[in-house]
Amino acid sequence: MLTSKQKKHLRAASHNIQPIFQVGKAGVNENMTKQIDEALEKRELIKVSILQNCFEDNHVVADEIVEATDAHIVQVIGNTIILYKESKENKQIELP
Repeated sequence: MLTSKQKKHLRAASHNIQPIFQVGKAGVNENMTKQIDEALEKRELIKVSILQNCFEDNHVVADEIVEATDAHIVQVIGNTIILYKESKENKQIELP
């Protein structure tokens, strides 16, 4: 579980990151969560954009991704989810 201080640090670090995944009307599927998990291993911190045509609630989408990838939700803001997962091989971010 991330502390509020760690979340604040990660939010600041994610400021200049562009979303690299989009969730549309098909929702979250196994292939997408596998790719997100691989991206988290490489980058540790990513953004996922939720498109207007996605019928699920943004928090439900975030929970589905977290459940499949064991990542942490840093923030769900508007149609963007910020996710963090510590990398096993490629650790770059030092948490406070």
